[in-house]
Amino acid sequence: MEFVEVIKNMKRYVALLRGINVSGKNKVSMPALKEGFEKLAFEDVKTYLNSGNVIFSSHEDDIKKLTNQIELMIHNQFHLDISVFVISKQDLLDILHNSPQWWGNNNKDIYDNLIFIIPPAKFLDVYNEIGEPKKELEKIENYKEVIFWSFSRKDYQKTNWWSKTASANISAKLTIRTANTVRKIANM
Repeated sequence: MEFVEVIKNMKRYVALLRGINVSGKNKVSMPALKEGFEKLAFEDVKTYLNSGNVIFSSHEDDIKKLTNQIELMIHNQFHLDISVFVISKQDLLDILHNSPQWWGNNNKDIYDNLIFIIPPAKFLDVYNEIGEPKKELEKIENYKEVIFWSFSRKDYQKTNWWSKTASANISAKLTIRTANTVRKIANM
């Protein structure tokens, strides 16, 4: 009976690591990353793709504390100082439930992304630095700590946000996932 109660008290989380395994930089093995999470006493740890998506369960309910534990483990185990965005699975499902109608609707001509803003950065910080989206090529909408962002696949290089999300000063406080990736993570 006690074991069942322990499991019930655990909460499901998603950790999104920023900038790992990109163009041969910040290499992190997913099995080693999973092992690192398990050493932190997280349970039912799963990784998805090679881009630093980790789903896990924990008794801890303080996102900042979880984030600090994960960032310290990555620093100690992989000798990398990278940002991590942690969100409860419940909050991620809420975000997906509140997505704009134009986002993630499987239109093959449109590329749909979800931009996660790593605290303490806020939407206005991102918007003030990157600027207005080019209305004919891209759309954005803010909800809580994310930005829904869609753009034309063929004209992506002409958008305002494409190059700036990677090169602006604020880019270190953003981690981006496709609509499909986010949906799969939310269902793990």
